[in-house]
Amino acid sequence: MTRREAWIALNLIPQIGPVRVRKLLDRFGTPEAILAAKASELRSVEGFGESQAQNLAQWESQVDLALELRKIEQRGLSILTQEDELYPASLRTIYDPPLVLYVCGELTPRDHHAIGVVGSRHATLYGMNAAKKLSFQIAHSGFTVISGLARGIDTTAHEAALAAKGRTVAVIGSGIGKLYPPENQALAERIAANGAVVSEYPVDRIADRQTFPYRNRIVAGWSSGLLVVEAPLKSGSLITAQQASEQGRTVYAVPGPIDRPTSAGCNRLIQQGAKLVMDGADVLDDLMCLFPTAPQAPDVQPVRAPVPLQLDEEILLKSIDHQEKHVDELIAASGLTPATVNVTLMRLEMKRLIRPLPGRRYVRLV
Repeated sequence: MTRREAWIALNLIPQIGPVRVRKLLDRFGTPEAILAAKASELRSVEGFGESQAQNLAQWESQVDLALELRKIEQRGLSILTQEDELYPASLRTIYDPPLVLYVCGELTPRDHHAIGVVGSRHATLYGMNAAKKLSFQIAHSGFTVISGLARGIDTTAHEAALAAKGRTVAVIGSGIGKLYPPENQALAERIAANGAVVSEYPVDRIADRQTFPYRNRIVAGWSSGLLVVEAPLKSGSLITAQQASEQGRTVYAVPGPIDRPTSAGCNRLIQQGAKLVMDGADVLDDLMCLFPTAPQAPDVQPVRAPVPLQLDEEILLKSIDHQEKHVDELIAASGLTPATVNVTLMRLEMKRLIRPLPGRRYVRLV
């Protein structure tokens, strides 16, 4: 058994997590030695009762390592352990760093410099526009945008980073073979082509109510700072913000109307000391990094100066006029794929040539 296979096996065993493994390493030294230990030896480790000791001592009857390795190979995944150079350095410093990271796509040293962007699954147009603007600017500046591939703000953050031709990483709360939400499969494939989809869970682990909050500590721990775009008072994003704060990361928040419940969580974070953000430069300047100036946010005013366009942008812009059109109409009129239309719409919006309207409708500004 290789060292990497031993890490994968430890990650598969029930009731054994990062904190217990750290104690085991202090006692046995290597993952291979942990797997070879007897139940009586395991019981001598602090925090190990009979159940945990038996699970670990009999691990070969508890998990099918060979099957998991085949699944990893079949899907073309790579595995990172804490011993690997590409394992995020900041993630190693948290209380319970993942034992392994399943990676679909490719991580690079650049991804060590990341900003987390999170928010409500039930985002408003205000929140979506804010996430789009800020994530585009952050990705354009050179930071990797980290988010959770969830509906709403997470999805918008990933799409904006891709539109900016930047790097983005999706940390999911399920195994890569059981991606959730399923409608983001196409987005996940685009992310993997320009970054990575990452999970600490075995390939076919199904998401549940426990996996998402646990996943959030990775988003928080990986990031140099965490930006909460829109969140009600009872929101998983606030849990992520708390984790980020506990891990010594700076928390940023986008303010919202005081009478809007969807912004109450962000307003409360600001009240408690999170840094108010109105532009990507607010985050970048605070982190004291020398990156190119972030592009200006799109607004509702037309830009009359000529703007260079890519071919897809020219084709799609010809399909948009001053009468609002639904995205499905634009797909049919342009002949472009839905994925290409979604990315191109975002680019046109960033160039202030079109404006998004409620109901996935768009109108031309010039």
